[in-house]
Amino acid sequence: MQNPYEAARARSAATYNAAADHFDDAPLAFWDRYGRRTVERINLKPGARVLDVGCGSGASAIPAAERVGSNGRVIGVDVADRLLDKARTKARWRGLSHATFCYGDMTSLAFDDESFDAVVCVFSIFFVPDIARQARALWRLVRPGGTLAITTWGRDFVEPGASIWWQSISDVRPDLARSFNPWDSIVEPETLLAMMNKANIPGGLVVAEDGHQRLGCSEDWWTLILGAGFRWTVEQLSADDVERVKEANIRAIRERAIDKVTTNVLYATAIKPLCHAEKFRRSSAVTAGSG
Repeated sequence: MQNPYEAARARSAATYNAAADHFDDAPLAFWDRYGRRTVERINLKPGARVLDVGCGSGASAIPAAERVGSNGRVIGVDVADRLLDKARTKARWRGLSHATFCYGDMTSLAFDDESFDAVVCVFSIFFVPDIARQARALWRLVRPGGTLAITTWGRDFVEPGASIWWQSISDVRPDLARSFNPWDSIVEPETLLAMMNKANIPGGLVVAEDGHQRLGCSEDWWTLILGAGFRWTVEQLSADDVERVKEANIRAIRERAIDKVTTNVLYATAIKPLCHAEKFRRSSAVTAGSG
């Protein structure tokens, strides 16, 4: 019998492989926007080694590769093969041969302890049942002096559109409707910081950022649905029900003149402390260099 996490991983892979056809469309520009901002918040140096867990189509891995330069290394892992293909194409177009992308399950990453200057996880940490345990596993991979960066959704993800969506699902397939999101336990700075404390990650800092995604027209909302996690539910509907749900969503967005949806995010970062010997070595190197 398949265990709950294996089922969830399979569902996630199926969802985002299906969503890949719209993942980089304009109404989903928030993927790139927040991936890039995550990287901007950490102090990546040229030559750094970076792991991007749940890299998607490269929203954070690509800007990380641009920052670390050709002497650095960026490894992106994800369970959605079609998104990995997109990330590889973007890296190739930009000449970022030092960025590589491969299939990887975040719960079983085969990397040595303390082998990365930065570990980044954007909109992925909540796909596991024990978020704190997963954060601790990622922390293990960070070198002393390196950074762990976790970005997750804040409150009211894509509202008021989300409420319209789930009501339309309730009308045709109430068995598929849900009243929670996998990130609900960490949508406040306090709860995200509490998770990091539970994971024994010291010195965590959480910054909230309010945001919106503009919709150029009512049809943009449907494109967003097809390129996000809602896609799994779409795939469970019959062709007739898909048309009914699509019509209901587009009509509601149009009638209510909704031209943007909420995309609030939380950025959590922590720098791994240097051990005493490492502090002494770096201090000695600075002193010697100044002489």
